Amino acid sequence: MALALLVPGGRGQLGRDVVAVAPADGLVHAPSSAELDITDARVVADAVAAFAANARDAGLRPVVVNCAAYTAVDAAEADEERALAVNATGPGLLAEHCRAHDVPLLHVSTDYVFPGDATRPYEPSDETGPRSAYGRTKLAGERRVVEAWDRSWVVRTAWVYGAHGPNFVKTMARLAGERETLTVVDDQVGSPTWSLDLARGLVALAGSVAAGGSPARVLHATGGGETTWCGFARAVFAELGLDPERVRPCATGDFPRPAPRPAYSVLSGKSWEEAGLPPLRPWQEALSVAVATKAVP
Repeated sequence: MALALLVPGGRGQLGRDVVAVAPADGLVHAPSSAELDITDARVVADAVAAFAANARDAGLRPVVVNCAAYTAVDAAEADEERALAVNATGPGLLAEHCRAHDVPLLHVSTDYVFPGDATRPYEPSDETGPRSAYGRTKLAGERRVVEAWDRSWVVRTAWVYGAHGPNFVKTMARLAGERETLTVVDDQVGSPTWSLDLARGLVALAGSVAAGGSPARVLHATGGGETTWCGFARAVFAELGLDPERVRPCATGDFPRPAPRPAYSVLSGKSWEEAGLPPLRPWQEALSVAVATKAVP
């Protein structure tokens, strides 16, 4: 049986890629955050009820893939109430109404739920400890989703870039044309993730849970391998045919930001593979394909 996907946040970077890779034999409804405000209980109730009914009338298996989020990490430090509404209250409402209509829910979360002081990749079972408002609100959302509905899954990811909206790869490409050299922090380690690869993974997970699969409730999905932001920037320059030595390393302390960043936030892909899901390709390979196909910048 084919899938029907409801994708809140469907006009954002990840949401648009979920739409792009969704199976052609199904149905996709991907409203923008303005069209489906997940913080509005009545709007969420109506949207999930209508989606579930339409999907089943069409003989399709409904799944909600929540791509709506407050992702302005620094702004959240001064606007935690709004970030909490979007990142926690909203996902909780989605989970409650998905439960009411027996619809599986996939919710996207972040590496920022961890303290960032590990020396090996984080497993889903590792102790959380966010150090920013953004991380706190995303962790609150994870907990509300998992507690509200036992057919909900949390997918943590990190360092996402893609064709739509602002992101690190686009910023580096723009700065390459504006400056002879630039400095990028070299003491934060993570795993760059192409949003198109992540979207394919989410659709694969949606198909699995819609068919009755029951993988672990919290999973990690990122590009394979790890690097620093400086290493990532240099790789972008190299893919663009530019001299990567134009990117110079600096320390986090040289570039203060309102929100603290995790020093090490690599997420282990073991849980994803144990769920029988295809691993996301190595980050270098993904970046090369993304640039070569002009998907970014």
